[in-house]
Amino acid sequence: MTQPTDSMIRFVDARQGGDEVLAQLREKLSPRGDLVSPRGRELTQAVFGKPLTPVEVVDTICRDVQAEGTTALLRYTSALDGADLSGETLRVPAADLAAAHAAADPDFLESVRRIRDNIIQFQTAIRHSDVSIEPRQGVRLTQRYVPLRRVGICVPGGAAAYPSTVLMTAVPAQVAGVDEIAVVAPPTPFGAYNNDMLATCHELGLREVYRCGGAQAVAAMAFGCDALPAVDKIVGPGNLFVALAKKQVFGTVDIDSFAGPSEVIVLADETANPAFVAADLLAQAEHSPGSAILITWHADLIEPVQTELRRQLADLQRSDLVRDALADFGALILVRDAEQACQLTDSFAPEHLHIETAAPDDLIAEIRNSGAAFLGHHTPVALGDYAAGPSHVLPTGGTCKWAEGLSVNSFLRSGSVTSFAPDATQAIAADVVRLAEKEGLTAHAKSVSVRGSVD
Repeated sequence: MTQPTDSMIRFVDARQGGDEVLAQLREKLSPRGDLVSPRGRELTQAVFGKPLTPVEVVDTICRDVQAEGTTALLRYTSALDGADLSGETLRVPAADLAAAHAAADPDFLESVRRIRDNIIQFQTAIRHSDVSIEPRQGVRLTQRYVPLRRVGICVPGGAAAYPSTVLMTAVPAQVAGVDEIAVVAPPTPFGAYNNDMLATCHELGLREVYRCGGAQAVAAMAFGCDALPAVDKIVGPGNLFVALAKKQVFGTVDIDSFAGPSEVIVLADETANPAFVAADLLAQAEHSPGSAILITWHADLIEPVQTELRRQLADLQRSDLVRDALADFGALILVRDAEQACQLTDSFAPEHLHIETAAPDDLIAEIRNSGAAFLGHHTPVALGDYAAGPSHVLPTGGTCKWAEGLSVNSFLRSGSVTSFAPDATQAIAADVVRLAEKEGLTAHAKSVSVRGSVD
């Protein structure tokens, strides 16, 4: 089978292999932080007076914000975003949040409320609860879960507005019981000056919203400053500079993940509708960059999907960007059978997995690695992106082999609580003393033996 010459997306016959193709795509998607766009190079030269890699840019910004606080935050907000703000105007006034809410489309607010309720229902159901056991008389062992005191949420605002990100990050934190939630968004028409985003914040009871983004906002939340007090954890998506900054400050604060471009693998058989498959691939490519990969063992599906991609692409607002993403990060992969499809999927470990087959439950049982899975012909990934209940903040770049998506439990700190009665301490004392003395930690041994005689 050969690929048509006018195809916008590569075709790969992987019936004799295929791992190398996915490995190449994975490498292209890796957020290495060493590539700079022409516009990025110009801005870096203008702001820093010399060419720097994104990693060097982020290192400089984080170091300056840590040392200078609000002064550096405002300086970089002006230089990089073109917004001249003060310590007083950095935070969105409560009146502006209320005004945005009052002016919002009532139908939009109704959708926000319904989605909020969906998220609350799911996140409440999966919230960890304290567990206590009494394995022996006089011994009580507890694992408890305590909400974080203060978290920061990054909301993008460069190319589009994202009220969905506010919902998918803030509501799980609220279900966890977090006391304080600070939202940062760039000072742009799609960010902190976007009425829909501000109205969503107000609807959710979020009153701490700041007009700043990028690495400088991440650094400010991590290190704290007069205008933006420090948080305990930073979550939410962002561009490469946000991702690198989160990586830089990890250890000072917790983060959700070091995220790269979004990605989906669609597994499809002869029951799949080519129009559905194409729409699902285009939806992911719309992130631009976004990886959109079809894996199928039904050879006759390839050409109809290509036809649908061309047809549907013509109607998209961001068609040029989507076309580029398909060319750079997309693939239609033909495999031998469902078993090979599952093996390739596990090796790629996609952020999103959509199984469009006759028996999706059978396939998901064979796949270990996916950030979020969507089963059936009528469960598009967009349901999870916007409304279903699980958070759309997910591990990318193959990290779902060990990482998990954001949830209510991401905002809980776990710790143990141990309680021994005197008799119970004496019953276990000999074992503690024996091991402590083997390790030469005699003070440890004494702290037990001093509480009673030890044979």
